[in-house]
Amino acid sequence: MDPAGFVPKETGINVVYAVVRAGGRQEKVEVGSIVTLDRVQAAEGESIELPAVLFVDGDNVTTDADALSKVTVTAEVLQDLRGPKIVIQKYKNKTGYKKRQGHRQELTRVKVTGIK
Repeated sequence: MDPAGFVPKETGINVVYAVVRAGGRQEKVEVGSIVTLDRVQAAEGESIELPAVLFVDGDNVTTDADALSKVTVTAEVLQDLRGPKIVIQKYKNKTGYKKRQGHRQELTRVKVTGIK
C-alpha cells in the first residue's frame, strides 16, 4: 500500500475505513488504528461509540445519513493525557501591557476495535 493511502485496483485488497466525528474534528480511522481525540468522559478500558460521517468499504462509499446511522464505529479508551504546552503572549507597545498565559489541552487516546 502506498503511504498516501492509495491502493491499486489489481491488488484486490478490500479497504475498509470510516471518517468519524470526534471533538469538533473529523478523523479517518481503520480497525486497529490509534487516534488521539479531545477528552472523552470514559474510564480506561471502557468501550465508546463514535458517529460516522463517511464509510468506505472497497469501492462503495457511503455518505447517506440513513445508511450511516446503521454504521457503528467502536473504540476502546487506552489512556487520558494532556497535550503539549502552548504559550500565549500578548503585548502592546508603549503601554506597559504584557500578558502571558499557558494552556495544555486534555486529550484521550483510543484504539478503534470495530467498524460494522
